[in-house]
Amino acid sequence: MDLNLKKDRNNVRRKPSIDVSSMVYGKIPPQSRDMEEAVLGAIMLEKGAFDTVIEILKPECFYVEAHQRIFASMQRLAAKSMPVDILTVVEELKSSAELDMIGGPFYVTRLTNTVVSSANIEAHARIILQKFIQRELIRISGEILSEAYEDTADVFDLLDGAESKLFEITNNHLRKNYDSIDRVLVNTMKRIEDLRNKGDDITGVPSGFPSLDKVTYGWQPTDLIILAARPSVGKTAFALNLARNAALHPRFPKGAAIFSLEMSSGQIVQRILSAESEIKLEKIARGKLEEYEMKKLMTHGIERLAKAPIFIDDTPALNIFELRAKCRRLVHNHGVGVIIIDYLQLMSGGGEGRNSNREQEISKISRDLKGLAKELHVPVIALSQLSRDVEKRKDGNKMPQLSDLRESGAIEQDADMVCFLYRPEYYEITTNEMGESNKGETHVRIAKHRNGQLDTIKLRAVLEFQRFEDDGSLEGGGGFSGGGGPSPFAGMRPQGGGDEAKLYIQKGSKMNDMDFEDEGLEDAPF
Repeated sequence: MDLNLKKDRNNVRRKPSIDVSSMVYGKIPPQSRDMEEAVLGAIMLEKGAFDTVIEILKPECFYVEAHQRIFASMQRLAAKSMPVDILTVVEELKSSAELDMIGGPFYVTRLTNTVVSSANIEAHARIILQKFIQRELIRISGEILSEAYEDTADVFDLLDGAESKLFEITNNHLRKNYDSIDRVLVNTMKRIEDLRNKGDDITGVPSGFPSLDKVTYGWQPTDLIILAARPSVGKTAFALNLARNAALHPRFPKGAAIFSLEMSSGQIVQRILSAESEIKLEKIARGKLEEYEMKKLMTHGIERLAKAPIFIDDTPALNIFELRAKCRRLVHNHGVGVIIIDYLQLMSGGGEGRNSNREQEISKISRDLKGLAKELHVPVIALSQLSRDVEKRKDGNKMPQLSDLRESGAIEQDADMVCFLYRPEYYEITTNEMGESNKGETHVRIAKHRNGQLDTIKLRAVLEFQRFEDDGSLEGGGGFSGGGGPSPFAGMRPQGGGDEAKLYIQKGSKMNDMDFEDEGLEDAPF
């Protein structure tokens, strides 16, 4: 009988050593329970410790569920301007029926026994955050791995989704800290010296219209510029002029990214070609070109534009997460200096807040666009529709106002600059006060300018060529953007050509719809 017992014991001992390879994936998620207890205990011991931690941690950063509930109760207390200590935390947990879930008053009291002071609370909080980010990266990587095995998955959707998830971690948990004024002063003085030595009035991305640049000094980095007008006034044509002028500026060329939610990339390119070659858009669109026009198109249009750092994306119903991911790559990989979105009301909010109305969604989009401009340090120009209130005014004044912005008052609040396009002939006003013809006369009214003056600039639209120019005779033209006759760019080459200076076109996000060459250049649709 003793022998049988010994055999049984030996069998029991040998069983665990059969195969341990299956345990290789049985890993414990990154965590630091001791640090979590130390941070929560320190908050309840010393006044002001919570203010240090709240800038770093959120309830979900804690691994232990009880610690998440305790920290959330501390947040509620702080929101009520109540002190955070053992007694108040216990009462708050009791009122939310969570006290028994976390282990009762004894567990809350025990947390304060693990620390003496809050001397190192910030370092401890950052370790907790580090462990949380590691867990999030593991979770996101698992999701990406699972989705990548799906044959039906679009690889560009996967890339956009992965990048947006990673950005969400950065945006929500790795926020920039405050700067002391002495540090900011050094950077500000350096910029002032650079501008002083530059000896030029343009401090941002040039618009190509001297009269407009005189007021704006160019489109400034981190600014959100809203360009609004009624339909068919010329918003898209004007925006494409801005992109072309920025990319082909003789002294300060800047890459331009155009996100067209309304038109295809082929239509966008046709408009840019018409403006550059001064051949009527109608002829280019129909292909009804004379021999001399075809030669002009090749020399004054395609030859120059093929080397322009202009990037076009015509993904429909683009959401803010996809836009952010694409813009980040364009800025970092190709040095894009200005982003143009045509137009804001066609964007979607990315699926968040599905129960919210359209006004709230537009408000979120405008806030995110401002955040995008600050993050990438480039100007973002967003086109916007105006409401019909302009048409309803009975006083005869059809000049747009800030209250005419469609769907959300948040647009004017978030924007650093709001520009309205107004053409008198749109309202069948064919002469000015002097009785002279105002054909093509276009007013760019700067109705909001956070860092400069308000003004109204007169331009002249030649919409058959999709061109705008400084006000003056069509023959003479004005400034950099030129007027009638040969293109002012003829014979010139933008600085920094080569591989980085290409006309890139991304058609949607479907790989099968794209025909990339080695550098990512699509075959021209013309």
